[in-house]
Amino acid sequence: MSRTLPLAAILALATAACGGGEPAKKPVKIEKKVDIKAPPKADEVEAPPKPSQAADAKAFVDRVDGEMRTLVVASGKAEWDKNTNITDETEKAAADANEKLMEYMAGAIKQATTFNDTTIDPETQRKLHLLKVTASPPPAPSDPDKRKRLAELGARMEGLYGKGKACEGKKCKDLGQLEDIMASSRKYDELLKAWTGWHQIAVELRPLYQEFVGLANEGAKEIGYKDLGELWRAGYDMSPADFEAEAERLWTQVSPLYNQLHCYVRGKLADKYGKDKVPESGLIPAHLLGNMWAQEWANIYPLVEPFPGAASLDVTKALVKAKFDETKMVKLGESFFTSLGLDPLPATFWERSMFQKPKDREVVCHASAWDVELNDDLRIKMCIKINQEDLVTIHHELGHNYYYHYYYQLPVLFQAGAHDGFHEAIGDAIALSITPAYLKQLGLIQDVPADDKGLINLQMQDALEKIAFLPFGKLIDQWRWDVFSGKTAPEQYNAAWWALRAKYQGIAPPAPRNDPDFFDAGAKYHIPANVPYTRYFLARILQFQFHKALCAAAGHTGPLHECSIYGKTAAGDKLKAMLALGASKPWPEALEAITGARQMDAAPMIEYFAPLSKWLEEQNQGRTCGW
Repeated sequence: MSRTLPLAAILALATAACGGGEPAKKPVKIEKKVDIKAPPKADEVEAPPKPSQAADAKAFVDRVDGEMRTLVVASGKAEWDKNTNITDETEKAAADANEKLMEYMAGAIKQATTFNDTTIDPETQRKLHLLKVTASPPPAPSDPDKRKRLAELGARMEGLYGKGKACEGKKCKDLGQLEDIMASSRKYDELLKAWTGWHQIAVELRPLYQEFVGLANEGAKEIGYKDLGELWRAGYDMSPADFEAEAERLWTQVSPLYNQLHCYVRGKLADKYGKDKVPESGLIPAHLLGNMWAQEWANIYPLVEPFPGAASLDVTKALVKAKFDETKMVKLGESFFTSLGLDPLPATFWERSMFQKPKDREVVCHASAWDVELNDDLRIKMCIKINQEDLVTIHHELGHNYYYHYYYQLPVLFQAGAHDGFHEAIGDAIALSITPAYLKQLGLIQDVPADDKGLINLQMQDALEKIAFLPFGKLIDQWRWDVFSGKTAPEQYNAAWWALRAKYQGIAPPAPRNDPDFFDAGAKYHIPANVPYTRYFLARILQFQFHKALCAAAGHTGPLHECSIYGKTAAGDKLKAMLALGASKPWPEALEAITGARQMDAAPMIEYFAPLSKWLEEQNQGRTCGW
């Protein structure tokens, strides 16, 4: 590629070629002496223009694409093996592959920071920017021993989490079994035992995590960031400070609705367990909300059902009655995407995915979606249960897969969501179309709730998942940002964790957690696995923004909560156009492509839940809301 010169340099060359830029004239007689000025000082001489970096920058990112692809695929294969067969050997292999990737990325990122010429073309500039803010794997220190240790820590923590069990003597329960208790039991002490049993597994993780933070921060500093948290916040096409303010702005939009839901649920739990265990105007004990982390509350719906006996949506019962197995559940998810005109999943998806927990080995059951070889090698890894929650999760994971599918031919640095919240929002936006009318169309239910009572029941079910999650989605990274920055010292890890859970969620630990060895944050997968979490908070908001735009494309004109885009190829076309962009454009452009707006907005979420919001305000009259 030929180099381009700044306009000033081109003009300077032209002037020099013309001997000063004036046309030739006849000699004239000098009537008086002309003062000859002294030569300019060295600091007054304009430096010659620097040669353009454009060609070198493009060659650099092209080379990185090939080299990074090789290492990412090797890491992906090792990670898949480790996640689907946890052994000392697979942990070591994953650590070795990740160490090589970390070493390469550390050098590539540092080199990327040397290219800052304004003549570099926009596509190359975008690739350089994305390389600089790459957060996975975490940036590694240049010291080879420290880099190796960082990779070992990551593999070790994820392995310990995946193998974690709560034991009494020789009787042990894994996370899946404990989650079943949290979801179904209504016995206060049984729930407490399951909760404390699982959270105990994180004690072993605490010193490893503390060491991990120090090494990851060291790597982040070497590439120009104050700490790993600042690097994470830099990945949103705005300054880290502006992004933190943006997340708080979005929370301010939705927090009034969360507060109303919290107030109503707390009152119902007080009725169930007694005011001595659930205070009328205080924090809700974390183990009573139907989920190990109190992040989503859908499992306590029977305790808080607005109109018992009125029409409700028991998808779990319908799936069991229809004799769905794991593969049929995934096929149902795929059929929604293909109804929009999107491609069927490749044959290799069905051959290589893990749908069930194997009986002969330890695995990480936490659901995840993969393109292991970055060539449409789509897979999901789940220990699927035949219930409503996992049906929604399947749609969520397939959303990732379809994103991978439509951008896998882009350069590696563009093979990502417009920002990470986009990736998480796609499948969830599709799942919003799992309406009663859609389920009736599939034959899973017989009747569509037709009155206001049925509507409020359905919206309560949705809100216990989507609205209840919002503060949890925000606070996890708020905790980590404070840990990474040093604001929260290691001995304060647990105290700071529960302070944020009280501030944002209005919940409290069900047992004393003052021992500094406790590490309750580590009982959540994304902490030892070092997966940024604000993406899930953003996704909860973006999915409604996407849903509203896709419903408009499908020609829907009624209330937003009634819309299903199933079978609407016009909505599918709009979705595909956005998916195909990957990370090649800043996220406001991708958002505009699907919604017409350039700012994230919680208004569609609030619109969707308007009937429930009005009902909650009426129900909470006379209650003391807040905490």
